[in-house]
Amino acid sequence: MNPTAKLDVRQLSLSLFFEETAQDAAPPSRPATPATPDVAGAERSRQVMLGGEPTSYQLRRARRRTIGFQIDDRGLTVSAPRWVSLRDIEAALIEKERWIRRKLSQWQEYKARHKLPQIRWACGGSLPYLGSTVTLRLRPEAPATALHRPAAPNAAPATDVAAGVSLIAAELHVALPAQALEAQIRDAVQAWLQGEARRLLGERLALLAARMNAKPAGLSLSSARTQWGSCTHDGRIRLNWRLIHFALPVIDYVVAHELAHLKEMNHGPRFWNTVAELLPGFEEAREQIRGVDLSALG
Repeated sequence: MNPTAKLDVRQLSLSLFFEETAQDAAPPSRPATPATPDVAGAERSRQVMLGGEPTSYQLRRARRRTIGFQIDDRGLTVSAPRWVSLRDIEAALIEKERWIRRKLSQWQEYKARHKLPQIRWACGGSLPYLGSTVTLRLRPEAPATALHRPAAPNAAPATDVAAGVSLIAAELHVALPAQALEAQIRDAVQAWLQGEARRLLGERLALLAARMNAKPAGLSLSSARTQWGSCTHDGRIRLNWRLIHFALPVIDYVVAHELAHLKEMNHGPRFWNTVAELLPGFEEAREQIRGVDLSALG
């Protein structure tokens, strides 16, 4: 089974994962063992022996006719109909043992390749900003000066002022004393980053929406840990503020992805054709953001 990127119809989840589905099964007239009384949609942590080793998985009861396996940054998740017994689920896991073990290993390798460096919230620490690296400098006397941002296509000149934080060349000056606590530095910098995200994401959304003659119902920022963006049926778009850490092509890909949902609330061929028309060559940016560990971004 080839790896696929599964994206929910309503919300974009750009962590790559592998999925496999067991053979369709009809409800047994008399189950050998009672099905577990899990509430539909709820997840329970369980273990099964695979290859002589205990393997943890999340069991999720869902409205479906098949037993499905998916592997992502949470590990192994099994989705099964409520009427399927735990014995049958574990039998299916054992049947797919080689596939599961191979994909778990591949997923860990993939995450290692896409792991971001941990941000050190201290003077001299560094963090990613628009695909480049900026260095934190604590300057108690630093005034709230005009920002000098990297130029972005079609962006207005940067003349606004951030209270206590200013970007000068490749240094982010923060008006805090040298002995400032890590949490103080993080809060000040993230407040600035969120302001930058609000400005830049709004600009890119307006620009790309004009290309497809679309009008989103609204834009809001998200702090989700597993999703980069979402689009509702009534046209409201949410974008993760942590996108500000990435280069413009990656930001544009996520924005284009959500805008395409204004026309196609699915991930079928017409959806991807819409993304390609809006942003030719988006595939490279999509690959860059897959599997990114958001925990490193604070």
